[in-house]
Amino acid sequence: MTIKPAAMTAIALALATPAVAVTSNEVLDTYADIAAANYADSLITAERLQDAVTALVTDPSAEHLNAARAAWLAARVPYQQTEVFRFGNAIVDDWEGKVNAWPLDEGLIDYVDASYGGPSDENEFAALNVIANPTFTLSGEEIDATTITPALLEDTLQEADGVEANVATGYHAIEFLLWGQDLNGHDAGAGDRPWTDYAEGDNCTNGNCDRRGAYLTAATDLLVSDLEYMTAAWAEGGDARAEVMADTDAGISAILTGMGSLSYGETAGERMRLGVMLNDPEEEHSCFADNTHNDHYYNGIGIRNVYLGNYTRVDGSLVTGPSLSDLVAQTDPALDTEMHSKLNDAVMALGRIKIAAEAGFAYDQMLERGNKAGEALIMGGVDGLIDQTRSIERVITALGVDGIAIEGSDSLDDPEAVFQ
Repeated sequence: MTIKPAAMTAIALALATPAVAVTSNEVLDTYADIAAANYADSLITAERLQDAVTALVTDPSAEHLNAARAAWLAARVPYQQTEVFRFGNAIVDDWEGKVNAWPLDEGLIDYVDASYGGPSDENEFAALNVIANPTFTLSGEEIDATTITPALLEDTLQEADGVEANVATGYHAIEFLLWGQDLNGHDAGAGDRPWTDYAEGDNCTNGNCDRRGAYLTAATDLLVSDLEYMTAAWAEGGDARAEVMADTDAGISAILTGMGSLSYGETAGERMRLGVMLNDPEEEHSCFADNTHNDHYYNGIGIRNVYLGNYTRVDGSLVTGPSLSDLVAQTDPALDTEMHSKLNDAVMALGRIKIAAEAGFAYDQMLERGNKAGEALIMGGVDGLIDQTRSIERVITALGVDGIAIEGSDSLDDPEAVFQ
């Protein structure tokens, strides 16, 4: 290839001109822009889910149930990438439990199989079944649930009686109402709720189809409302954006805290390693839909997004700008190269779980005791996440950021405590 003189001059000038230094403020601008776009995509896909739910409740059919399930799965893709904004941003942490709390005692919401059991010492309302009970007593107060509204779910049922497993709102409550319980144990297969659970009159199965539809509608409307709030919080002039931009040191700390905590304690520990230790299919993050492989994968993508300063929106457009990677490269280019490698390795390891699950090797099966191939796949993801966390810790040191506490997990830090 022949390079023309003008091109050679341009190359020489580019090589001779030092790169413009990236500032922490520019990095935080990109971080906030990605958050705004990512939550906006979560809202867009939740609104599509809302339309699909309306169609199901208005005109129940197998086709409309399948469309609502597909819309739920699509909505999870952008949302799981937002989880990297947790842990370091108080506004997100105070809000997140409303939309993605897990695990849940699904008997609080609707009918369950007899094998599920009933109330326990830990949770008196584990089998409340509010869909079948328009009135009930909660903490000594008679509750009128004749009309199922977003306010009833959010203000009365969510964490009822102070129990975290009483999850009445968010993605996983909606997931349960679309799929029902997964009763396959360690065999392949998700929940199989019939569309007739939303049918009218004599076609209704399992009773209370009108109230089930009202609950699903209220939960989906609330999810949309909650995502509207968080999308606005990261937009120009929003509280979350203002907070992260107010102090550059605290802002960079928020990025690294979110990356490290989601990588280590939350995903590698609580969502992956713990399930391997307990060999329990109920430890799946999306256990009703069997979508856990995607949950983990898109968490990994989200972590990589904020380090590289790149986010691909649901419409295919790219949000990009000065990144934490640029900032690290200015201080320690070798460490930046290491961080790129570890992020890619973790995503590839999580991708192998995703590929295997989509080829028919369900995450439930991977969790079965004695399943060496499944354990190897999941632990490959765990190891990749731990490795990238160690590099994140080196980035923290290189940038001289103080006061960062990365979330841990007994499953990683004190395994014996898991069984006590």
